[in-house]
Amino acid sequence: MHIITISNGKQFEARSDESLLDAASRGGVSLEHSCRTGRCSSCKCTVAEGSTRALHDELGLSDAERAAGWILSCVRSANSDVSLAIIDLGDVKTHPVRTVPCRIQSLEQLSDDVIKVLLRLPPSNDFAYHAGQYIEVIGRSGLRRSYSMANAPAANGQVELHIRQVPDGAMSQYWFEHAQANDLLRLNGPLGSFFLRNISGLDLVFLATGTGIAPVKAMLEALAGWEQDQRPRQVTVYWGGRKAAGLYCDLGALGVEYRFVPVLSRPDEDWRGARGHVQQALMADLPKLQETMIYACGSDAMIHGARAELTAAGLPEERFRSDAFVCSSAA
Repeated sequence: MHIITISNGKQFEARSDESLLDAASRGGVSLEHSCRTGRCSSCKCTVAEGSTRALHDELGLSDAERAAGWILSCVRSANSDVSLAIIDLGDVKTHPVRTVPCRIQSLEQLSDDVIKVLLRLPPSNDFAYHAGQYIEVIGRSGLRRSYSMANAPAANGQVELHIRQVPDGAMSQYWFEHAQANDLLRLNGPLGSFFLRNISGLDLVFLATGTGIAPVKAMLEALAGWEQDQRPRQVTVYWGGRKAAGLYCDLGALGVEYRFVPVLSRPDEDWRGARGHVQQALMADLPKLQETMIYACGSDAMIHGARAELTAAGLPEERFRSDAFVCSSAA
C-alpha cells in the first residue's frame, strides 16, 4: 500500500493496481471527477512528490497539459507514496451509487434529434443526488449509456433526461425507434462531481452546448431552494449551438433569477443574438474573472477551449468546473 496525501493534508491508502480516484473513494476522500475513463479532464491534478503510472491513455489531456505535468487521477495509479496538488470536495455530502429499477414515464420530442425522457422510480425508492450529476441508464442486453439529469431532485421521484440522437447508435436506436412508456430499465448513479458548491457572493456563469443545458437546468432549479447567503451574486447562462434549432427548449422560469444569452456559431443572416462560441460571448461581456465561478457542460472541444481561453485571461484554475460529453462510439 502507498500513502497518498492531498493539498489539505488528508491522506488515503492506494494499491498499485487501482486508480488514485478509486483509492480516494475507498478511503472516504471525495475528489473531482466525471467520466472515470480518462477522456474528460475533470479529475486532473499534478504530482508534487512521488511517482505514478498511467493505467489507460489520458485522452482528456492536451500535449501542453502533459508537458506541464498534469495527470488524470481516474486512470493513474501510485508507484510510491505520492503527494497530489489537489483538494477534495470538503464537507459536501455525497450520495451512495446504486443500481435501481425504473420505468419510462413519458417521451417527448423536443427537436428533430433531441427527446425528453421522464423516468419514474419505485414509490419506496429513496434515490438521492445533487443537481448536475449524471446517471447510467442500463437497457437491453446490459447496454448502458451516461446521461445528465435535467431536473433537481423531485418529490415525485421522477428523473428527466435530454437525449440527443446519435446516427447508428445502439442506444439511440432504442430511444428513438423502440422506447415506449412503461418500458422497464435500470439506472446506476448518481455519478460525477459536477454540482454547485462554494459559490456564495461570486458571479456564477454556466457555459453549455447542445444537451449540456440539461444539468444547468437542474442546477438552476436546485438553486431556487438555497438560502440567500449561500447564493451567488448573479447568474448568467450562455447556451450555444450551431443553428437556432439547436437551442431546443425554452428554459423559462426556474425559480431563480438569471440572465440568458443564446449563442450561435453558424447563424442565419437574420440572427440578432451573440455569435461564435459561448466563451467568446462571455468574454465580450467583460466579466470580472477573479470573482467568477464557471460551470461548463457540453462538447469536449468547448470544455478545453473555454478552460484554456478563460484561465489565460485570468480565471483561477479552481474556478472552472466542467462535465464534458464523451460519446461512446456506439452511442
